[in-house]
Amino acid sequence: MKEFLLGLRLLFGAGRGNRIRFFLMAAGGSLGVCCLALVLTIPQILDAHDTRAAAREPRTTSAQPAGSRLVLQRADPYGSVTFNRVFVAKGTKGTDSTPPGLDELPGPGEVFVSPRVHDLLREQPAVKGLLPGRETGLIGAAGLAHPDELFAYVGTTRDRIADEGRALKGFGYDYAPFPAVDPSTLTTLRFALGSLVLLPLGIFLSVCARLSAAARTRRLASLRLLGVSTRGVQRVNAAETVVAALLGALLGLVECWLLNQMMSRTGLASLRWYPEDGALSATTVAVCLIGCPALAWFVGRAGAREAAASPLAVRRTAVPRRPATWGALLLVTGLGIVTGYCVTGLTDHPADSIGPNAFLIPVGILLTGLGLVLTLPLLSHALARRLARSTRSLTLNLAMRRNEVEPGSTMRVVTGLVLLVFAASLAQGVLIQLEQVTRPSAPVQDYSVPLASLTPEQQRDLAGVQGVRAHAVTMDSWVDLEKLDGTLQEQATALIATCDQLERMVRRAEGCRDGKVMRLVDPNSSVGSDLTPGTSFPYRFGAGKARTLNITLPSERIVYSAYPASAVGNAVLLVPPSVLPAAARPDSAQLVLTSSSAPDRVREVLDGIAAVVPIAEIELIGVNIQGLEQIAVIETLLAVGMIMGLVIGVAAFIVAATDRAVERRPQVTAIMLIGARARTVRTVQCVQVVLPLSIGLALALVTGKLAESSYLITGGSAVYWDVAGTPLLALAAAGVVAVAIAGTLPLAGRRIDPELIRRD
Repeated sequence: MKEFLLGLRLLFGAGRGNRIRFFLMAAGGSLGVCCLALVLTIPQILDAHDTRAAAREPRTTSAQPAGSRLVLQRADPYGSVTFNRVFVAKGTKGTDSTPPGLDELPGPGEVFVSPRVHDLLREQPAVKGLLPGRETGLIGAAGLAHPDELFAYVGTTRDRIADEGRALKGFGYDYAPFPAVDPSTLTTLRFALGSLVLLPLGIFLSVCARLSAAARTRRLASLRLLGVSTRGVQRVNAAETVVAALLGALLGLVECWLLNQMMSRTGLASLRWYPEDGALSATTVAVCLIGCPALAWFVGRAGAREAAASPLAVRRTAVPRRPATWGALLLVTGLGIVTGYCVTGLTDHPADSIGPNAFLIPVGILLTGLGLVLTLPLLSHALARRLARSTRSLTLNLAMRRNEVEPGSTMRVVTGLVLLVFAASLAQGVLIQLEQVTRPSAPVQDYSVPLASLTPEQQRDLAGVQGVRAHAVTMDSWVDLEKLDGTLQEQATALIATCDQLERMVRRAEGCRDGKVMRLVDPNSSVGSDLTPGTSFPYRFGAGKARTLNITLPSERIVYSAYPASAVGNAVLLVPPSVLPAAARPDSAQLVLTSSSAPDRVREVLDGIAAVVPIAEIELIGVNIQGLEQIAVIETLLAVGMIMGLVIGVAAFIVAATDRAVERRPQVTAIMLIGARARTVRTVQCVQVVLPLSIGLALALVTGKLAESSYLITGGSAVYWDVAGTPLLALAAAGVVAVAIAGTLPLAGRRIDPELIRRD
């Protein structure tokens, strides 16, 4: 205990500079702890979403006893989000329970809405068509997954929902019907955020704990020479780092609380939550208040080991030993695992993520990242030694000799940036896999809107929505139910479009001629294969002179190839718009819109449709709107992780570069006193950082791509080799080098202070 108190006395009694370094350590640690707490809070926010959604889920039965309450659920896309409506018909028997957020169920003609729907009714009065009745009250926070949710309880009568409704037994399940993030995807998300944030965070906290390492090591060596024991010296050093880490942890938790209060009110793209959802849990507080000081304790003890073991070598500035080679073993092991999985991608039977692979893949990636960090000092030392012996350049020789003597000093500056590039490559792989799971494999997305719910003006406006690349109308042939004699009457779906519109909606089309009715044939589909040319099909219209138009199936055909889950795939006939009667509007028809299948484009088109027809029923062909919402949440969280990783990496660079500049002032001053120009010294400082950084970035790009490919291969992705993402990472690496160059320029000033050498 006395060594710990001695460390505190040295901390506050060793001058203003030492106190400033202490508060810098605490401030840097607070930033790291804040990021750590935010990462630990994300699963808690998602779990709070799912818990409230599960608590309000109706428990029903298909049987409808007399007098029972009935409930009918509807989940329709409104723009790029889901509009949930629950129709309730009160009965004389059954449960009296109410869902969370309501004191009572709505009666016939009454509507309870969420605050977002309340605002939407003012912004878009046409939305009232979705909610028959008068607004009676608002749903409380306990009944909503998040503040911006579109949710409503609509009171109605039994006869209106008797056909589709189910008897209500109560509310509440143990699981959410549509979780904010699927459990299997949440595991992947945690791994990605851990790679993006926690690995750089560990480096950053270590850098903060090692501020002014050289000066403190010399001070500890003096204590050892004065008779303090080896363990006592380690405890003295750990006292300062632990107190700084504990203060930083407390400040970081306060920063996290403030950020939660602000961000919960403004929200993130596609993700909103209540302040209590992001409140600091006991687990998060314990991890931050115990884990961070514990890390500082071990780092402090490790930092004092050299001073305690060889105090004379430290005071006389002996040449340090060569960096340990065991870090390279971790890198080789990790690369061996990920490379092995990459090789399977070249075979006919690529590896999957079942069984031991589910454990080996994350282990291989983590070993690769950790080995990359621990191998950098060894590579820097070997390169510096070789170049210093062979070069005749004074600038390069000075730079490499310093890196040879102190490889760890330079590596503390560049490690965070190198690890950031490695994690960014892995994040690209996670995004690629998640997008392919939640969106269709085809490059286009079709939307179907009932034509009967649209006016001619709305139909024209929908065709001009931003992002729509093609539009057409599909209509079903009419069946006269009164003339059915027990036999199945043949039907044919016609596509009303020009040849140009058809080509925009399919992969390819051959033999199309404008102005003629032609048969549509897809060799990969059996639709219409049983129809005989010459068969006539009647089509009914709600406007125009002719109420019925008979179209004969011709022998001339168009051979085309449709995309998977395409609205065109059910069509048998291509009917030019000029064939139809003027101003005719077919019965049983759908307006089909086509756009790119990129998630951002799909959301843009859905929002455009909602702006034109807020209450129209939209069918996304082959896509679940909940899946679209889920990928938006995941992209937002990964973007947050990337931003935090960037902040941590840049902060680690700034802290380490500033600390290195302070520690290097005596050596820089000595070099300038013997005649070196300031420009030469600046170049030396720049080469010392940029050369090992460039090697580290090149290694990070290679290992990151291997880790990304192994993740994609075992995850069953259609993309194994992400060539498209390489230029972006290379550009990011070039930006990192530019930042490093800018950070080294101020290290050598114009003024020479000989006092620095006298003190040394």
